[in-house]
Amino acid sequence: MPVDAFAVLAEPARRRILDELRVADRSVGELVTALTISQPTVSKHLKVLRDAGFVSSRSAAQQRIYHVEPAQFAALDEWLAPYRRLWTKHLDKLARHLDTMEQ
Repeated sequence: MPVDAFAVLAEPARRRILDELRVADRSVGELVTALTISQPTVSKHLKVLRDAGFVSSRSAAQQRIYHVEPAQFAALDEWLAPYRRLWTKHLDKLARHLDTMEQ
């Protein structure tokens, strides 16, 4: 069953985890410290993010180091592109309208 990326990203704790991982790869312990969230909660959210393809991990001694997988974000960006163009078009029209009102 395909994962709903927006449902995955709707959870604030997952977005906070991604914000931390955007800056640098982190272990679960580092995420727990940075986010002041319990280890089981961080692990649960990392599993959801990993299953959805937003993060992956590698082993380093006894730790798992997590990092962001850009491909999933690229797919989201591709899906959002037509909506971004739509809003840009409407905002450009609004800007032109406001410019004519100023004159």
